[in-house]
Amino acid sequence: MMRRLLLILACGCYPFSVYSADNEIYIDQVGATLNLDVEQLGNSNIIGGLNAVAGSMTALDLDTASLTMDINQIGNSNQFLGDITGSSITWFSEFDGDSNVFKIQVDPTNTYGADTGNYNIDVTGSSNTFDLNVGTSALADTLDLDWVINGDSNDLDFDINYETGTNYVDIDGDSNTVDFEGSGKAGGYFYLDQTGNSRAFTIKQESTLVSDWLKIITNGNSGTVCIIQNDAGGSTSC
Repeated sequence: MMRRLLLILACGCYPFSVYSADNEIYIDQVGATLNLDVEQLGNSNIIGGLNAVAGSMTALDLDTASLTMDINQIGNSNQFLGDITGSSITWFSEFDGDSNVFKIQVDPTNTYGADTGNYNIDVTGSSNTFDLNVGTSALADTLDLDWVINGDSNDLDFDINYETGTNYVDIDGDSNTVDFEGSGKAGGYFYLDQTGNSRAFTIKQESTLVSDWLKIITNGNSGTVCIIQNDAGGSTSC
């Protein structure tokens, strides 16, 4: 079995591709502007952090005011874990495969405030787990989030804190789970278009100043949908 370990500690622009299985990319970056382009093809690949031990997983750390990122993982059992800190973030990703794990925090320490974010994520495959947390410690200013999911038994967990935001999720497949929690001041837009059976959705919108907007189009059997809209921003459950 071939194992490659790629370690990066710098700033600037990084385009690279990795083609064999069990590749590991660890990134710890500080700088004003970053253009990052990563493509991994194969199984059991890792995009993680500088302090990771080979074969284990810690978060990468991208600390930059302006970030443009294109991350693609093609294969099964891949992992992508990171902390992203930036004021302006443009992100494109394609994940194609099964049993992959994706866990990202955006601006967890409120360094820049995650003022503007444009995220476009395209997923094809089954039994994948995705966890996205935006505005962990302070409200993101403006967010545009677009997810397209094609496959079965995927688990999506979004925790979004923003001033204003639009969130589009398009799912085609069976036994998919979506847990979305959006909170903030000015309100947000959430649109879910889903086709498939045995789905489970929990949508929470808790803005304190302006109304939230929600639209769900679903086509399939054996579904469970929980919707909570709370102007006071308090905690409520189904």
